[in-house]
Amino acid sequence: MKPHINYSLYLVTDEVERCRYGLVETVRRAVEGGVTLVQYRSEKLTHEEQKAQVLPLQQYLRSVGVPLIINDNVALAVEIDAEGIHIGQDDMPVAEARALIGPDKILGLTVTTAEQMAAVNTELVDYIGCGPVFPTITKDDAPPPMGVEGWAELAKLSPLPIVAIGGLNAERTAAIRATGLAAGVAVVSAICAAENPTAAAQQLS
Repeated sequence: MKPHINYSLYLVTDEVERCRYGLVETVRRAVEGGVTLVQYRSEKLTHEEQKAQVLPLQQYLRSVGVPLIINDNVALAVEIDAEGIHIGQDDMPVAEARALIGPDKILGLTVTTAEQMAAVNTELVDYIGCGPVFPTITKDDAPPPMGVEGWAELAKLSPLPIVAIGGLNAERTAAIRATGLAAGVAVVSAICAAENPTAAAQQLS
């Protein structure tokens, strides 16, 4: 049976050298501030290097009951029995990812256009990640930012819970939440680079 997921404050981890207090400690402080879901993302490490980083993180998150989502690396998610996986449009096909992780895991999909939204298979996908709302420095190949209004127009088309991502800080997060359309907001550097990740998470909640 799938775990119930609270998408409200969704932390996507940065590369470890950009996490101010290291990976696990930065996440621990953020969870104390209200983070409800954590996605492990590294775009430049090998499978084994990712595994070495994520196992201590998984151990901590399980101790506090916060689900762990793995970005893109389906094999890693299966190997460590993570709670879910998040893939982009250019990653593994949705049906293949679902077949690999099984019916009881969470599957998130990045959507950036109305055409992609219309093609979402709600029997396979659990939630949508949509952005970037604002310019972002953490993803080199991100599409152009859509702004709050553009994001809201796309979010209205979503058949599933939708999470906003991309350049979000406390003020911008408040604007997204004010639309009433977001199941949650996903942030990277607003927490990972913060001097006080706990306070940063509280401001974003």
